[in-house]
Amino acid sequence: MKIESILLAILLMAGVTYLIRVLPLVLIRREIKNTTVRSFLHYVPYVTLSVMTVPAIFTATGVIWSALAGFAVAVLLSLKGCKLPLVAACACAAVFLVELFF
Repeated sequence: MKIESILLAILLMAGVTYLIRVLPLVLIRREIKNTTVRSFLHYVPYVTLSVMTVPAIFTATGVIWSALAGFAVAVLLSLKGCKLPLVAACACAAVFLVELFF
């Protein structure tokens, strides 16, 4: 690849990223009062975090069973209302134990 095409690709990606962040600020100047839109925007950070985290969970370990065990432990403890450090530590311990035996 030529250096010019690499620089063009970087500039294009920077431009698209900039537009995605600036256009909402420019186009929407007043408070959003529509409850459906507000509800949708409320859940966007959670969905984005889930979309980035869940695939990484299943590809981070050497064995799919350890990933499933860690995921199951994390889900169960979080549903019981445990704090994040405890959930993370127990999920890591579950992954370690499953990989130790498989």
